[in-house]
Amino acid sequence: MNRPPHIEVKPEELRALIERVKAGALLPGDEAIIQAMAETILYLNEAVEDKRASIARLVRMLFGASTEKAKNLLPDPPSPSGEESGNESEKNPNPASSPSGEKKGHGRNGASAYVGAEKLRVNHEELKVKDLCPGCAKGKLYETTAPGVLLRVVGAAPIQAKVYELQKLRCNLCGEVFTAKPPEGVGEHKYDHSAGAMVALLKYGAGLPFNRLENLQGDLGIPLPASTQWEIVEKVADHIYPAYEEMVRQAAQGELFFNDDTTMKILSLINSQPEEDPSRKGVFTSAILANHDGHRISLFFTGRKHAGENMAELLQKRASGRDPPIQMCDALSRNVPQGFRIVLANCLVHARRNFIDAMAGFPEKCQHVLEALGKVYHHDATCKAQGMASAERLRYHQANSAPLMKELKGWLQEQLEKKQVEPNSPMGKAIAYMLKHWEPLTQFLRVPGAPLDNNLCEQALKKAILHRKNANFFKTEHGAYVGDLFMSLIHTCKLNGVNPFHYLSVLQKHKSRLFKKPHNYMPWNYHLATHSEEV
Repeated sequence: MNRPPHIEVKPEELRALIERVKAGALLPGDEAIIQAMAETILYLNEAVEDKRASIARLVRMLFGASTEKAKNLLPDPPSPSGEESGNESEKNPNPASSPSGEKKGHGRNGASAYVGAEKLRVNHEELKVKDLCPGCAKGKLYETTAPGVLLRVVGAAPIQAKVYELQKLRCNLCGEVFTAKPPEGVGEHKYDHSAGAMVALLKYGAGLPFNRLENLQGDLGIPLPASTQWEIVEKVADHIYPAYEEMVRQAAQGELFFNDDTTMKILSLINSQPEEDPSRKGVFTSAILANHDGHRISLFFTGRKHAGENMAELLQKRASGRDPPIQMCDALSRNVPQGFRIVLANCLVHARRNFIDAMAGFPEKCQHVLEALGKVYHHDATCKAQGMASAERLRYHQANSAPLMKELKGWLQEQLEKKQVEPNSPMGKAIAYMLKHWEPLTQFLRVPGAPLDNNLCEQALKKAILHRKNANFFKTEHGAYVGDLFMSLIHTCKLNGVNPFHYLSVLQKHKSRLFKKPHNYMPWNYHLATHSEEV
């Protein structure tokens, strides 16, 4: 509401007014003072609620969200199916334990989880297959299908080195020197493919800055200066960039896109202004996820352009004649590509988050919204668990989620129309946002394959945020391109269940063939290409 008019009233005048109210003998002008007091109370209450929501958003920005799960926000949340949850402690007196009494969440991994570990076969020191059994002295021994397993984990430097001391022999008469040949497979270069892959993975996958790795390597007696690390990853990028460009080309043909951006810093751009628009000074990293032919592709672009502009550049590489793709993003206009036909879907989690911010001032109303959305997410989880195709998932949501969303929309409209909440309050703003973007927020009820939220893209952006937190900045635009290249390749590997270290190593090893046929060296098919070459 608008700021109430300013009226100066002395304390003794207020006390006199209170006495007149008690006596029921108001004077002319008292009504104006009482009205101003009531409006001031409403204004202050609204300001306090708005500040609470602002503080909640600020805390989430600074420290991250402590929780957004309904079971931690609501006093007694119902089960997703709508049934009362009851007292869980009575059903299971020890929630941390399974029904069998075995403690969960101990964090231990069996030997089968160590898929990257070196496996060494150890034969029996005295016995072998077909020997006479020493126990009964009658039967013969055979090998069991499951061997005994002994797991040992050792520590080592991330980047290791080997020093080969080649023997030299000198003739005592002519003085000619004969040097031993290096072992086979040593290679000609000081830093081999695995070293380049590991440095890139530590820097752009794990967020370990060059200077920290330099200090760690120095402490372990294997020096690796930060400048040398940059030279290594830059050289690797020169050898494998066709894979990144091919990944961009294939992503442009996707059926479903997720996009968002976050702030970034490039030192070379801090004091410079773009010629086309001098007013633009911000630098951003955009993340774009694409689903294409059953594969997920993650791309990163760092520069002055927003997510929508990077999305538009990507769609320029899209083949003509393809159907408009689905694009999932939040409701910011800068996330939408201009000049391209898309099916726009907005993030339901962003709308839900507004109600979480307003939870302190409107607990009952926010609980109603969170419970309704929780049931919708339960239906979507059911679709995923049953492996439903896009058309089947759409029919399921139309049958089960559409009535929930219709009821929720009517309830939201009623809150504003009947003035159950102030339009400018945090709750009013959350309702207005959801009603304004209702069409793109509910595309999953009309479009096959439309997702509910943009969580996948926000998870991808954490790669860029991790780099920003640890390294603080990119030095140049070229350095930002190298970072985008490696983060795109590494995160795409993880989305497709591929070992990024092995992938980066193979790309370097087969760089000549990669330049000729980059489409054969995507994370989901490079094993086939390398196998055919080896055969």
